[in-house]
Amino acid sequence: MKTPLIRWVMAGAVIGLVILYFVFDLGQFLSLAYLKSRHEWLMEIYARNTLLTIGAYMLTYIVVTALSLPGAAVMTLAGGALLGLVTGTVVISFASTIGATLAFLVSRFLLKDWVQERFKDKLRAINQGIEREGAYYLFTLRLVPVFPFFIINLAMGLTPIRTTRFYLVSQLGMLPGTLVYVNAGTQLAQIDSLKGILSPGLLLSFALLGIFPLLAKKGVAFINRKRKGTDHEPV
Repeated sequence: MKTPLIRWVMAGAVIGLVILYFVFDLGQFLSLAYLKSRHEWLMEIYARNTLLTIGAYMLTYIVVTALSLPGAAVMTLAGGALLGLVTGTVVISFASTIGATLAFLVSRFLLKDWVQERFKDKLRAINQGIEREGAYYLFTLRLVPVFPFFIINLAMGLTPIRTTRFYLVSQLGMLPGTLVYVNAGTQLAQIDSLKGILSPGLLLSFALLGIFPLLAKKGVAFINRKRKGTDHEPV
């Protein structure tokens, strides 16, 4: 049985790490301007110690996501610039999903019992919906960025959805968006003059960033129509 002491220790550790992040202004190292200015240096380190660099980047990404800190989007762009499209997509896909699952577990460990007990009657319908269509609901939230991902991570931790399902659906649902952002990062890395801003590759990448939520929304709406049509078909 989970003891209150363990929960207090975990809560204190999480809060302490978040406070340190802001007190020491660590966010400056996750800004696009800083990472752009250090791009050549990072590329040299990556060339000399490829696996170590990937490991350090992946660990940093996991920690940032697990603690629900700002900077994941910038890190995704930076990952594309540093690691390239294929490696960057694979590394960030796993790092973001692992970090999201850790945030999910922290939320579940610290708050789920209290929230479910206090709002048991009000949450009954939500719990039943999650148990019935939790995977599809989570998939649509991941695919269509209506809410920030860190809110989804924390909120889902308060529901009955299984951890393995949360992980697998999150990895699949976040993959298209990850690919779009990583691709944009690879284009940003190639800008070395004002002319680079008008390059077709960069313009296309940022066009994809803008229209991806719309395309995802249209896709989900299409799937919903198909599902409803199937539900009404005679047996």
